[in-house]
Amino acid sequence: MAKTKFVKTTGRFGTRYGLAIRRRVKEVEEKQKKRYLCPNCKKSVLKRISAGIWYCKKCKSKFAGGAYYPEI
Repeated sequence: MAKTKFVKTTGRFGTRYGLAIRRRVKEVEEKQKKRYLCPNCKKSVLKRISAGIWYCKKCKSKFAGGAYYPEI
């Protein structure tokens, strides 16, 4: 298996699509998978369910925000 030192999760694309595009995809995926602060309880447990829908595991609140990161 080849190492994915520079592109990490986008290593699944192999050598296809070019390095610049895979790096951009990596940045977007890192933003959307990151945990953010909940606007209600101020804990870092906010997680993306789907595009634009965010869920707090602590206070069980669900709300709409940005597609890749919450824009509150």
